[in-house]
Amino acid sequence: MDDFGVPKKFGEPEIDPEAWVAPGTVLVGKVIVEHKLVIFDLDGTLLDTIEDIAGATNRVLEARGLAPFSVEETKLLVGDGIEEMVRRTFALRGIGTLSDAEVAGVVTDYRREYQSCWRSHSRPYPGVPELLVELARRRVKTAILSNKSHLFTTAMTAELLAGSRFDLVRGAVPGVPHKPDPASALSIAGELGVEPAACIFLGDTNVDMKTATAARMFAVGALWGFRTADELLASGAAALISSPHELLGLL
Repeated sequence: MDDFGVPKKFGEPEIDPEAWVAPGTVLVGKVIVEHKLVIFDLDGTLLDTIEDIAGATNRVLEARGLAPFSVEETKLLVGDGIEEMVRRTFALRGIGTLSDAEVAGVVTDYRREYQSCWRSHSRPYPGVPELLVELARRRVKTAILSNKSHLFTTAMTAELLAGSRFDLVRGAVPGVPHKPDPASALSIAGELGVEPAACIFLGDTNVDMKTATAARMFAVGALWGFRTADELLASGAAALISSPHELLGLL
């Protein structure tokens, strides 16, 4: 019998299923999966935004008499959405309890500062535009899912990735759970008609890897982003890549 229950002819050679895997597939156990959709995180994955995030954050802190954070320190503050970043930032400056109203006030100030500066230093990572062109050429569907506000996510994608096509772009909106809740990732896959197992989720933080594994997608960690390989692997990364073009080997 072969792997599909069909009797083999006498003398027929054994076939190694991995020898028949076409380019553009990845074996998961003994199941051949062709990845038809790539869902990208935005900050730290497609765009290097950390200097502008740090700048806006520090201006908000300094206006309140609090010490700033370095760019490297700021990399550990982001990823869970602006409200969580505010709570985390103030806790590290000795202010452990903020009311919802206080958080909302800080968020308003941060967004005003960020609106004025996000074009200053933010750019696509090297190799990202070329990767997106190649994915479009191969007719692989693409989407963005970010915990950044939907307004900033769409505006920055439109301006900083102007030459690229995405089937869906989705940021954080009120009333919708943030990553690592898998609901938005699964919604994107459903809207684009792709089974979760045929999706790659590429991101640079533990939040992204947890989202991917919860959604039963193929979790890929971007080593050029904000966090370490150890964090990505501990959070469920199935693969790590050092540059954007390496993603093509996982399709």
